Amino acid sequence: MEKFSLEALAREHLDRASESASGRSAETVYGGHEHLLRQTLVSLVSGASMDEHESPGEATVLVMRGRVRLSTSETSWDGLAGDMLLVPPARHSLHALEDSTILLTVAKRV
Repeated sequence: MEKFSLEALAREHLDRASESASGRSAETVYGGHEHLLRQTLVSLVSGASMDEHESPGEATVLVMRGRVRLSTSETSWDGLAGDMLLVPPARHSLHALEDSTILLTVAKRV
């Protein structure tokens, strides 16, 4: 069994994101290409985005800190710390409305 602090990783990645030209930093904390389930911690500074992309499978976004907007071409949802957003099975983007960290969980299609 492994244990680590998501809070400590969030602090570390927000620092990295603030120093990055893209305004974001990420790390897969569980899973990867060889697993069906993947969890990735993503930190974005205010104004940074994950551009529109396809949904890789069933996915959720847990907002750990900050405020984000998940958008499709038709609608959007705002999430605050403690909120879980269900990622729609459509092209979507994620925008940080303030310095934010999310935990993206994806169950990849087989």
